Amino acid sequence: MRVVLAEDLFLLRDGLVRMLEAYGFEIAAAVESGPELTRALAELTPDVAVVDVRLPPTHTDEGLQCALAARKRRPGLPVLVLSQHVEQLYARELLADGDGAIGYLLKDRVFDAEQFVDAVRRVAAGGTAMDPQVIQQLLARRSAADKPLGRLTPREREVLELMAQGRSNAGIAAQLVVTERVVAKHTSNIFAKLGLEVSDDDNRRVLAVLAHLDQDR
Repeated sequence: MRVVLAEDLFLLRDGLVRMLEAYGFEIAAAVESGPELTRALAELTPDVAVVDVRLPPTHTDEGLQCALAARKRRPGLPVLVLSQHVEQLYARELLADGDGAIGYLLKDRVFDAEQFVDAVRRVAAGGTAMDPQVIQQLLARRSAADKPLGRLTPREREVLELMAQGRSNAGIAAQLVVTERVVAKHTSNIFAKLGLEVSDDDNRRVLAVLAHLDQDR
C-alpha cells in the first residue's frame, strides 16, 4: 500500500515513515510543505495520504486544503488528517463531499502504533476514522435537551460514539460485550431519533451521523 506523507516536523515525519514501513506500507513520498504535497498527490496516485493540517508556507490549514483539492481532482482519494488540536471546522470540511475514505486524528494518537496503523488501513479501504475527542466534542455541542440527541439513552450515546469512530456493528458489539442484534436495535433507535435514514453501509452511516451532529441549526 503506497502512502504519501506530509508533515513539516522532521523528527515526527521520520518517525512516521519508519513506523509505516515497519507495518508493510510503501512510502511513495514524505514531504514537508503544501506545494510538495500537491505535486506528490498529483503525480504519484497513492493509495492513501497522511497529512498534517498545518504545513508551510502558510502554517494555517494548508495541508487540509491541499488534500481537499486533490480529492476534487480524484474523488474518493483516501485522506487521513493529523491535527494538534480538535478543530470542528476541519471535521466539517472533510465530511462535506460525503465520499468517505476520510480520517481525522489528533497527533497524540500516532504514539499508539496499532491504533494509528489501523486508522490508516481503515481510511485506505474506504472507511472512516474519526478521533474520539472530535466525536465527544460534537456530541457535547449537540446534546441540549431540546435537540434530538438529548433523547438518546446513555447506551445509545455510547453506541453512537463508537459508530461515529467508524466501527461496524460487530466491532461495537465486541467493544461493549453485547450481541450484534442488540447493537442493531440500538443503531435503529439512534437513526430514528436523529431523523436519519437507516443504512447497513458502515461508512455511509458514519458520515450521515457526523454530518447530522455537525450541521448548523
